[in-house]
Formats: sequence, structure tokens, C-alpha cells
Amino acid sequence: MFPLTLLPIPGELVPLHIFEPRYRELLSDCETRDISFGIFCSHELNKQRIGSLMKLESVIKRYPTGESDIIVRCLDVFTMDKLYRTFPGKLYPGGDVVMKKVNASEIPSIELYELFVIYQQRRKLKHFATASTFQIAQELGLDLFERYRFLTSSTDRQQAFLVNQLKFQMHVITQEEKSKDVFHLN
Repeated sequence: MFPLTLLPIPGELVPLHIFEPRYRELLSDCETRDISFGIFCSHELNKQRIGSLMKLESVIKRYPTGESDIIVRCLDVFTMDKLYRTFPGKLYPGGDVVMKKVNASEIPSIELYELFVIYQQRRKLKHFATASTFQIAQELGLDLFERYRFLTSSTDRQQAFLVNQLKFQMHVITQEEKSKDVFHLN
């Protein structure tokens, strides 16, 4: 278990800098034993004690000091029953968790997908031919509170939440475009 003030969304790639001896040991175990690990969201807002199951994707750089830059991918979300200061026989923490078993390829509602296509066009983003609900959530740049709200909601509420987020961001884009006509450089 890796307690951090992060809450990755399934499918998301996350860069990490590993420097503490206990997490260097965790990285070694991930590489040699092909294990997954949890990022437990260690923030006071996390009343439901959720976290993200992560898998090592690649080691980007190894430093002479033993530190590393890595990329991990979020596979699933869990609820933490108990966090142990150390995993048996290891330096790093461990925990008892219950996996949520989310469907990371869940198809969005028509309304959500159509709004997302318009959002991509207005933001001049790479267009996804198809996008899952979780890919849309990743693209919106949600803050920690918004991620928590999204991941602790039911499937229907997740979609409604993302529709509202897209509508808000489209409103912001419209206001930005209007402001371009109001301000002039001197």
C-alpha cells in the first residue's frame, strides 16, 4: 500500500518518483513478482476509505541513489478495511481491501458522449472514436474532491456528474471566448 494524496481513475497513467527505502522495496517486488499495489488516498475527505489498485507500467529512469521515476496504471478502485503500518516481512505498508471491480470500459450515455465530442472539438483535443466513462473523467482534469465524488457515486450518478462537469467546462470555454473580444492589448 502506498498512501498518497492522490486518487487515480481506472485506466489512468500516473507518474511517481520513488525515493523512500520502503517504496523502493515495493518497486522491486512489483518488478520481480509482477504484483499490483494500492494507492490509498490519505486525505481527510476520504470518509469512505477508497483507493486505487495500481500496476507498474514502466520504469522511466533509475538514479545512482536508488531513486526511480516510474509510470503506473490504475486498474480498479477499492475500499480499505484496515491499513497496516507494514506488510508482513516488508518495509512498506499493507492493507485489507475490498475491490469494487469497476468496468473501466463502461460505455457512456448518449448525452454524455455527445457533450464530450463537442467539448473535444471546442478544446481542440484529440478526438476519441469511442470513449469510456472513465476516459471521459480522465480528460476533464478533475481535482481530488471531484475524483472522490465521481468514484464514490453509482454508475448513473457518475454519468450525471460528468454531464454536469462538461456543461460547466463548456460554459467556461464560452466565457473565455467572449472575453477575447472584450480585452485589448495596449
